[in-house]
Amino acid sequence: MNNPASFLILLFLAITFLQSGYDKLFYWNDNVSWLKEHFSKTILKNHVPLALGKILVLELASGILSIVGMVQLVLNGDREYGFYAAILSSLTLLALLFGQRLAKDYDGARTIVIYFIPAVLAVFWLN
Repeated sequence: MNNPASFLILLFLAITFLQSGYDKLFYWNDNVSWLKEHFSKTILKNHVPLALGKILVLELASGILSIVGMVQLVLNGDREYGFYAAILSSLTLLALLFGQRLAKDYDGARTIVIYFIPAVLAVFWLN
């Protein structure tokens, strides 16, 4: 493998999104309860389960694509699926950022930016 930085960033994205997706999937009710309160003063207040479901799909897809991208990178040096993983991860993080800003959770939004930076770097490296 001649691109260890790309592999490591894809591993980072896979861990980030698969763990988050796992948490949402197996602790669904806890997440919905918390998020209903979190978004109680926003336009999402009546759409929390639907929004959470969409984020879950995005996170799982981002994580799975990251793994596929790592495998492709190791097996034949191609970066196509890693690039798609980085793009989808960036879009997922933007959706999460939008929600945090909507809820006026600026500390939460700041945390998402920390994840967004490596995701965008991955887009650059894997392009």
